[in-house]
Amino acid sequence: SKEMFDRNKLLSGVMKACQKRPVNPEEIVSEIELDLQNSLQNEVTTKELGEIVMMKLKERDEVAYVRFASVYREFKDIDTFLKELDKLKKS
Repeated sequence: SKEMFDRNKLLSGVMKACQKRPVNPEEIVSEIELDLQNSLQNEVTTKELGEIVMMKLKERDEVAYVRFASVYREFKDIDTFLKELDKLKKS
């Protein structure tokens, strides 16, 4: 199914990931919104949007990135979580 872009829904998820971190969720969401408006795409999948959010968070704060990724990618166990941390350490 399709749904309209919901800035508040996106902001809520980013705010949770950035809680008590030195990151401005409003700034990230505004940047994503601007990027989407400037793109030539009429539609963006939730998967693409999630990847964009993770990229922006990874650039700014690794803890916020891992928090968001753990929910977005639905880490099922500690091994999945540790694999993501290992990838982060290698990059």
